[in-house]
Amino acid sequence: MGRTARRTYELGDVNIVPSRRTRSSKDVSTSWQIDAYRFDAPILAHPTDAVGSPEFAIELGRQGGLGVLNAEGLWSRHRDPQARIDEVLALAEKDFTGVAAIRRLQELHSVPIDTELLGAAVKQIRDAGVTTAVRVSPQRARELTPTLVAAGIDLLIVHGTIISAEHVGGEVGGPLGVSGPLNLKTFIGEVDVPVVAGGVSDHLTALHLMRTGAAGVIVGYGSVEGATTTRDVLGIGVPMATAIADAAAARRDYLDETGGRYVHVIADGDIHTSGDIARAIACGADAVVLGAPLAAAAEAPGRGWFWPSAAAHPSLPRGSVAPSQLGALGDDSAAGGPSLATVLHGPTFEARGQLNLVGGLRRSMAKAGYSDLKEFQKVGLGVGGY
Repeated sequence: MGRTARRTYELGDVNIVPSRRTRSSKDVSTSWQIDAYRFDAPILAHPTDAVGSPEFAIELGRQGGLGVLNAEGLWSRHRDPQARIDEVLALAEKDFTGVAAIRRLQELHSVPIDTELLGAAVKQIRDAGVTTAVRVSPQRARELTPTLVAAGIDLLIVHGTIISAEHVGGEVGGPLGVSGPLNLKTFIGEVDVPVVAGGVSDHLTALHLMRTGAAGVIVGYGSVEGATTTRDVLGIGVPMATAIADAAAARRDYLDETGGRYVHVIADGDIHTSGDIARAIACGADAVVLGAPLAAAAEAPGRGWFWPSAAAHPSLPRGSVAPSQLGALGDDSAAGGPSLATVLHGPTFEARGQLNLVGGLRRSMAKAGYSDLKEFQKVGLGVGGY
């Protein structure tokens, strides 16, 4: 009696309700544009080393999505990051508790960031001609951003488990002697590239982030069943359907407040299938962040295993090294897993929406009668599980 709580909904609680018309999936566009950058598919990679090598970012860009390099990951700390990842995977395969793999991840991330390695990784992606996006944490954003901008990034993603308009804790001094709180509004105003920030879970925080000048706001904490343990460790969970809808409402309020400035809502959490992608966009998202579904691709550095970036936290890891559900589903690729092209565009023999993700989204839009993503955000919704 002393507390109240909202009734909230996960993506699995929501169903898309088709309209009176349908159309051919060939007449549907899944393209998405943020600032000056256009993509054939509204898909970003989770900023983890499991799907975050420069080579994977390049291939994802060629397949129409947006790869995201983690500026604080292994590619900025080690000259042989794939060999270090293979060490982690060997431990994960031997120890079912996952403790050894997490401990090794922590050790690997304790090595100082080498800005020369980081700049080289960014340059590799940029030189391939795809959009270059890099993630930094709020704690190290001011320290690392000058290196990233000088290396030629197109988009900066300030990403943490939980983020607000002002990070009020003192930062650890880095090579540049940076310390003090990070005020995102001031920070974004000083950066020469578009900034995407998140994650958030409620209307008010999303609205505050939009007011900082961010080009996009990430909704969710990257929760992935079997890999992310934020709910277990912190007691914090994001009901994604409600969180996306609340952020979309904040976007509408901010659009009215500013007389037309549109901020993109990017959903990051509990998105495993093409149906989940469709539900997320139907709830109001402009794009989605994928981790485990992309980790199944043969080109992924995690070789079919996934872990979130928070799994390597030095004192409070919030994730595990877990095999992808699609690890045993091979195609004609030498590595034994489906190619990234198959994961995104098919064709597929798998019937639960885990492959041909973009094709599934396209078909859902066509069945509901919508021709583009913005229109699809107006589709009818129903609530209720099976």
